[in-house]
Amino acid sequence: MERSLNERFWEVDSFRGLAIIMMITYHLIFDLTFFGIFYFDINSGFLWVFARVTAFTFIFLMGVSLTLSSSRTQIKDEGLLFKKYLKRGLKIFSLGLVITIATWIFIPQEFIIFGVLHFIGISIILAYPFLKRKSLNLFLGISIIIVGIYLGNFTFDFSWLVWLGFIPNTLQTVDYFPLLPWFGVVLIGLFFGGILYKNYNRQFKIPDLSKKYFIKIFSFLGRNSLIIYLIHQPILIIALYLLGIVNINSFF
Repeated sequence: MERSLNERFWEVDSFRGLAIIMMITYHLIFDLTFFGIFYFDINSGFLWVFARVTAFTFIFLMGVSLTLSSSRTQIKDEGLLFKKYLKRGLKIFSLGLVITIATWIFIPQEFIIFGVLHFIGISIILAYPFLKRKSLNLFLGISIIIVGIYLGNFTFDFSWLVWLGFIPNTLQTVDYFPLLPWFGVVLIGLFFGGILYKNYNRQFKIPDLSKKYFIKIFSFLGRNSLIIYLIHQPILIIALYLLGIVNINSFF
């Protein structure tokens, strides 16, 4: 049976919602450490792995979602696809620039140069020529991840390729998602999205859990992941301030 193009895949939204919850949890732990309230070792061990699993999940699902978006648009009007990706990519990258300005004002010593929103915005645009590459995406994705991990072992005395993954020796930032290795995760998401949701139809069988209470919550979070990302840190900081844990004057 052909699936309606207006229907969503509840499992994709739910897993994205789960990734959002994981992200908020990690950022709360990060904030508690950053403000010196409690000390958590976020640079190694479980929390280091947890942060990367969260990022991998979210970015992988972004690749899957781009495949779904591509299937829907191509069936309706293939000529609109690149324009759609370009517009959305520039919008999200612009939001990343807003985050850059905000962090430069409030935490200038570690402001965000090329964070997750910058990365997502650029990746949406760069993903366009790879939408039909199928198995090549898996090979390229793994290769990009390997190269990016290798580059992460070095620092460089220039900063103009920071967005690509050449880490300047002076880099201090609270959020950094270079194209190498993270664009490789997008390509792997494109590969699996093309297999698992070919022509906007689920290629595997799972029970319909979309009406379950917790699935509805996860799906809601997944469908609104961008706005949640934008507002969750201010909400966390305000909550910590109202609890008397964080002094807002420390930002000024």
